Amino acid sequence: MAGTLQFSPDDRYNAFITTCREAPFGDGALAGTAVAVKDNISTAGIRTTCASRILESYVPPYDAHVVGLLREKGAAIVGKTNMDEFGMGTTTETSAFGPTRNPADPSRVPGGSSGGSAAAVAAGLVPMALGTDTGGSIRCPAAFCGIVGLKPTYGRVSRYGLVAYANSLEQIGPMARTVEDVSRLMSVIARYDPHDSTMLDRPYDHQPSAEIKGLRVGIPEEYFGEGVDPRVAGTVRDAIGVLEELGAETVPVSIPGMRHALAAYYVICTSEASSNLARFDGVRYGPAVDTRKSWHEAYQDLRLELFGTEVRRRIMLGTFALSAGYAGRYYAKAQVARRNIKEDFERAFCDADVIAGPTMPTVAFRLGEKTDPLSMYLSDILTVPANLAGIPAISVPCGRVDGLPVGLQLMGRQFEDERVVDAAFAYEQEVRA
Repeated sequence: MAGTLQFSPDDRYNAFITTCREAPFGDGALAGTAVAVKDNISTAGIRTTCASRILESYVPPYDAHVVGLLREKGAAIVGKTNMDEFGMGTTTETSAFGPTRNPADPSRVPGGSSGGSAAAVAAGLVPMALGTDTGGSIRCPAAFCGIVGLKPTYGRVSRYGLVAYANSLEQIGPMARTVEDVSRLMSVIARYDPHDSTMLDRPYDHQPSAEIKGLRVGIPEEYFGEGVDPRVAGTVRDAIGVLEELGAETVPVSIPGMRHALAAYYVICTSEASSNLARFDGVRYGPAVDTRKSWHEAYQDLRLELFGTEVRRRIMLGTFALSAGYAGRYYAKAQVARRNIKEDFERAFCDADVIAGPTMPTVAFRLGEKTDPLSMYLSDILTVPANLAGIPAISVPCGRVDGLPVGLQLMGRQFEDERVVDAAFAYEQEVRA
């Protein structure tokens, strides 16, 4: 059944950076299925830019492990999707190739950093896509665009071939219009890879089940507190009520470490970014530097010219946090806070099987609305805890506020991705019936 898929999308939302007009496909479970891939995942022979001018012409010589698995199952890789530059952002507005627009309302952001993947799925350009999630970058755009997005357990999907931003936090995951398609894509990409030393051999072979009778759903008060739009909170509580009607029981839980989550996350992710992005120097990666200048001057000028404002900001924050005299004051304390959050979730999961709350504190905001970096960072408050703890988390559409999608977030114990998927599937089937 091998062949070539013709792909010429009406990309009015700027969801793609690169498209493949003739995408070859083979035999397998995904034979002929169009799959879009976020532009920080390596694709042999297809430009991979990370939405940055410094990699504008970079074409990888190899496939990421997940891309190789997609090809083995017959998928057609039809293009690379827009994103925040190097995954740094919550709106897809930091892309060097222009912002992506939200198909639910083109005057709004699609979320980020996997906004292009979410918009491509929501607009019907592709049935499924790959994104990456460092602090909510799959779940945020899934919620804003009204689709389903899964951040797998850390170590369940290979990161080999992912252009690194924050190694200890980020994870490749599936995005689609339905929970069933997310599960189907997850079953393809969650296969052991010896190239990734952080990966465990825990393949995902699961057909979603809507039977959740007796499931204990934890409701953390911190996810419905200050900063969360009351209308969003109310919509999510109504969705949790649907789970109760299906036989689940709700129990109160608490994640007290949430108050330190954002600070810990941004110290850790910027510290790792400052190290990972050092390779983009005009020698190893990026356009060649001007050899008439000193190396330090040429290195500085190249990065100043080709890195965007947000990337430079995070590199500087991370370099400061790791500098002599400050690493113990910031980075070491952030790791302690991370451990505390992980232990909070472990205690909560003694009483609950899954934890439910809003994916995002608000609906999608308007393009250009968030000009203050701090207010942008605060938008991640409900998603970063799952990354710090390394647990699976899914966002499934659960209603609308002012005509804009709202996401229900469900989190589970490490390597219990199947249970999280089942809870999301049960809710989805009930509201679609």
